[in-house]
Amino acid sequence: MLIDPHTHMSARTTDDYENMKAAGIVAIIEPAFWMGQPRTNAGAYQDYLSSLVGWERFRAAQFGIRHYCTIGLNSKEANNEALAEEVMEMLPMYAVKEGVVAIGEVGYDDQTELEDRYFRKQIELAKELGLPIMVHTPHRDKTQGTIHTMDVLEEHGFEPGMVCIDHNNEETCKYVLDRGYHAGFTIYPHTKMGSERMCEVVKQYGSERVIVDSSADWGVSDPMAVPKTAALMKKRGISDEDIHLTCYQNAITMYGQSGNFDEKDWTESFDVDQGTLFDGNSVLRGQTPRKGDSATGDLAHNEGEQAAVSVADGQSAAVDLTPIQN
Repeated sequence: MLIDPHTHMSARTTDDYENMKAAGIVAIIEPAFWMGQPRTNAGAYQDYLSSLVGWERFRAAQFGIRHYCTIGLNSKEANNEALAEEVMEMLPMYAVKEGVVAIGEVGYDDQTELEDRYFRKQIELAKELGLPIMVHTPHRDKTQGTIHTMDVLEEHGFEPGMVCIDHNNEETCKYVLDRGYHAGFTIYPHTKMGSERMCEVVKQYGSERVIVDSSADWGVSDPMAVPKTAALMKKRGISDEDIHLTCYQNAITMYGQSGNFDEKDWTESFDVDQGTLFDGNSVLRGQTPRKGDSATGDLAHNEGEQAAVSVADGQSAAVDLTPIQN
């Protein structure tokens, strides 16, 4: 079993869900983030948050995958002060919804005064609600931005073990792990980490508090990044235990602290019926609805197609597991 603890499935297709299920992904976490262009009003943000706790949760379950999310004001849109103030007012209502496992993804982008203000406010919101935090680290001046992020969290008295600092690389991970935080690594073509580099990180630093994710979104990205990396780890001689921790168990340890991310949600199978509707809407477009048990994987492929095998066996699955480079 695998977990992708950072993927933006609202931007992905039903084919992605089918392939992820076939490769062994049983649960995902979708962080609130920006949509590629700025939202112009708080109503657009409210509709988006509603979809994370509603429609997308339903859509994932239609393919046998459990969907969770994090709720927050992202750092890019924190720079729109009028929008940010309205969004901050609605966050407490959404942060207590079913399936919410953290405040996030929050932190810094350009490391502006407004980003700092709203990051600090959301740290206090997480403290008030007893929720973990998922942190977005800046793309520019990443190392100093990551160190500053941890300084601010500790200034607010937030427990490092309740935080996942995401989008790490070889320059930041030692700082993050040495200070007791969970270190997320996004396997993202060209701009963050590749599967091969991730293997080297695990060889050097081990698997404690290390979390692999895809951050798949509306850009060039890969929702199969976690199973591809798990398969490559096996080929590179990384132990099954380390693969299990970095691609499954550590996400449960981190986000299970919310009280809303329970392994029983997916290990105890649930019925899947694609004939059911959400507010009158279906995931299908004329196809015959499938029914089955989430644990069987039958919904991941059409009749006559090859069923997937576990990537932990180091074998080829019914989906492409070519490692992600760069």
